[in-house]
Amino acid sequence: MLTDKLVSVVVACYKDEGSVSELLERLERVLGSITPNWEVIYVNDASPDNAEAVLLQKVKTHPRLTVISHSRNFGAQVAFFTGMAQARGDAVVIMDGDIQDPPEMIRDFAIKWLEGNEVVYGIRAKRAENVVRRIGYYLFYRLFRKLAYIDIPLDAGEFSLMDRRVVNVILACPERDLLIRGLRAFAGFRQVGIPFFRPQRFAGESTQSMLSYFMWAYKAITSYSLAPLRMITTMSIFFTLFLIILSLVFILLYISGKDAPHGFMTLAMLILGCSSVIMISLGIIAEYLGRLFVEVKKRPQPVLRTIVNDQRQDPLNWPGMVSEKADS
Repeated sequence: MLTDKLVSVVVACYKDEGSVSELLERLERVLGSITPNWEVIYVNDASPDNAEAVLLQKVKTHPRLTVISHSRNFGAQVAFFTGMAQARGDAVVIMDGDIQDPPEMIRDFAIKWLEGNEVVYGIRAKRAENVVRRIGYYLFYRLFRKLAYIDIPLDAGEFSLMDRRVVNVILACPERDLLIRGLRAFAGFRQVGIPFFRPQRFAGESTQSMLSYFMWAYKAITSYSLAPLRMITTMSIFFTLFLIILSLVFILLYISGKDAPHGFMTLAMLILGCSSVIMISLGIIAEYLGRLFVEVKKRPQPVLRTIVNDQRQDPLNWPGMVSEKADS
């Protein structure tokens, strides 16, 4: 045993029916080697497969397991937030339910945590992915770090252990459009990363398409960077200078008696160039405006359908939730 402190593990579950039994077995083994006090919180994000039924069977024989079900699919980031709010631990681990985040890493996380680090995150040093995706991940993380107004670790996903103080900071953030790794970096404190190999899903197929990855990357950058907005100003200055120079050239050509460039193609290229800049600028502004639109309405998030085997002494009052005891 490394400590007697309470460690909570939050698992986001979506299309992970085939991974539940394997992950629970491995979690019990590794957590039992760390502390006698631990809990596992599975957040079923309205998984369309049979994951909820499997979890409800498991909770009958696993007294330290809590199963939370969202009323609809809110996304993995909200699932992590739900589990973190429910967790009672002095440290909270968040991970995906597809076992691409190796549960055995939690012991290494705990050792670093006990050495005084408030955040210990996994660095995806190698991936069992095709070349195109590996290149995409590599470029995204480096672009994201360069553009973000906070220090974002390279190749680090949500898989991490966070001290209770960091968890409390994240839970205090009122935003609806969540990105846990960004909020984790925002919280600060002493943070350290541990490299690991990220395997393929244990069961089933990936739930993300290339388009969804692109949209997710766009969301991350516009959530933690003002660079796209500043790019509009840069483009505006560039085109203003270009038009001033072009005007001076036309004037000089007129004074010298030479013919200025003319013709339909010249006019069309100028119009198309200016129109493209305007449309790109409007698209960037619309993205930021859309985020404000979501935030200002302050709709409750998440909405829970059920929570089974609630371990808290002070149960949380989630919208729509029905609390159920596990059958013994």
